[in-house]
Amino acid sequence: MKRILGTSPVSARVAAAASAAAIAFGALTADSAADVVSLRNGVTIEGKVLKRTDRRVWIDIGPEVLSLGVDDIEAVVIADPEGEGTLSDFVEDGLFTTAVDLPDLPPREHARRIGPAVIKVSTPSGLGSGVIIHKDGYAITNAHVIQGETTLKATVWFPQPDGSLRRVIIDDVEIIATNNHLDLALVRMKHPEGGAFDVAPIQREERLDVGQPVFAIGNPLGLERTLTQGVISTAQRSFGGLTYIQTDAPINPGNSGGPLFNTRGEVIGITNMGILGGEALGFAIPARYVKDFVRNREAFLFDRDNPNSGHRYHAPPPRTAAGTAPQLLDRSGS
Repeated sequence: MKRILGTSPVSARVAAAASAAAIAFGALTADSAADVVSLRNGVTIEGKVLKRTDRRVWIDIGPEVLSLGVDDIEAVVIADPEGEGTLSDFVEDGLFTTAVDLPDLPPREHARRIGPAVIKVSTPSGLGSGVIIHKDGYAITNAHVIQGETTLKATVWFPQPDGSLRRVIIDDVEIIATNNHLDLALVRMKHPEGGAFDVAPIQREERLDVGQPVFAIGNPLGLERTLTQGVISTAQRSFGGLTYIQTDAPINPGNSGGPLFNTRGEVIGITNMGILGGEALGFAIPARYVKDFVRNREAFLFDRDNPNSGHRYHAPPPRTAAGTAPQLLDRSGS
């Protein structure tokens, strides 16, 4: 039997429609499980979720299909989670993971589903964020987060059966590769219990549009597991010969190295900088650079004896009005 709870005016039409469905057709057949949508006002609706986006959920309750805004929804429980972006839908591509046909969901649901893949990276000189891209503990962060360091710690949150998270600090973190030009680093953690880590999939094919909703999860100023959201301001902002995703989602110190997600829960970029004194001016390294870096990591293998190893590109001398570079003055004797 469909459960119809709550009597607030906001839910009157929903409750009436669901009640009619229950009377006319009963609940779903005994051998089929129902999806459950719980509204913030106490109404609980059972039926078949047909489609979900970051703004609405469509559920078939028999005589009609209800369209519900995500702001009115407390939770959605899918009876058959296959096709809802479970681990079986993820595909390993070398040392990172991609996904196929993930649904559009609101950020709060993604925070529950893929939030445990976001980590805090700590060094003796500071901290940043990171994201686990492979179940064996490979994670991406910024090169500037670990620059010059050899001792790293990672804080990971493991999901528990009761829905809570267990906070664990992992001391055994290995630096695999660093690319200072791209500002990316690949690290590896060892699971304290020898199991598999939760992962966040990297976008398979780049699809970035101005105005597209995005959200970031990280540890700004050490405030763990902070979620901020916004839109893509531009997908082609150029700095130093590289292009970055510009977003108005708040990006602060400590977010560096954390993921920028789309509404499918895919990593579309790695946040790495903001403009001091600027409002809503944050930037992320596009996923295509991340995938190229991981695939070609052998060219950027970390040297523990020289933690500043890696390619460094210096800006060329500025040009004069005549089009020639000025003579550089040697002031060593002044």
